[in-house]
Amino acid sequence: MRPIGGKLVIATHNPGKLREIAELVAPLGLSCVGAAELDLPEPEEIGNTFADNADLKAREAADLSGLPALADDSGLCVDALHGRPGIFSARWAEDEDGNRDWMRAMSKVWSEVEATEPDAAPAAHFACSLAIAWPNDGQVETFDGRVDGILVWPPRGDRGFGYDPMFVPFGHEMTFGEMEPLAKHKMSHRADAFRKLVAALNE
Repeated sequence: MRPIGGKLVIATHNPGKLREIAELVAPLGLSCVGAAELDLPEPEEIGNTFADNADLKAREAADLSGLPALADDSGLCVDALHGRPGIFSARWAEDEDGNRDWMRAMSKVWSEVEATEPDAAPAAHFACSLAIAWPNDGQVETFDGRVDGILVWPPRGDRGFGYDPMFVPFGHEMTFGEMEPLAKHKMSHRADAFRKLVAALNE
C-alpha cells in the first residue's frame, strides 16, 4: 500500500466518529483534520454497501482537499430485521429536518425487533468499511471489520455514539455506551478494520 504522508483527512462530519477515528489513527503519528474543519461537503451516500459508501466519501474528500483521505461507513445490522438498518443506520436517526436523534433510532430498532422476534435476545453486529483514497489518481484501499453481539433495552451508558448504548458485544456484560473508549477500541468493528489497515501500511 502507498504511504500516506504526514497529514490525513478524516472524511466525516460526525463528531463522535471523528473523535474515535482520530484516536485509532493516533499511533500512526499522522496529523488529522476533519472534513467539517476543511469545509468539505457531505456527499450523498448512494452506494449499496458499506464499502461503496466509504469509497465514494474517501475519493471526494481526497480530490477536494488534495490530501489522502480516510472515510468510514458503518452501521448496525440486526439479524431479526434481515440486516437492517445496515447502510441506513444514520438515516434511521434523522427527523424531517435532517437532524439526528439516536434515541429515536434506537427506539425504532427495538420496536421493530419486538414486533418480529419478541421472545429472543436479538443478535446483531456492527459492520465497518474503511476506505483510504489518494487525491486525483483514483486509488482506493478498503478494509472491513465486524463485531458481533446482542441488543439490550433500555439503552445503557452515555459513552460512544450512535447505537452503542444498546449493543453488548459477545463475551461482555457492558454495552459499548458503558465501556471506556480504550476498551471499546480493542474490540470494535472499526478497530478490527483499522488493524487490517495498519497491517497493510506495515507490509
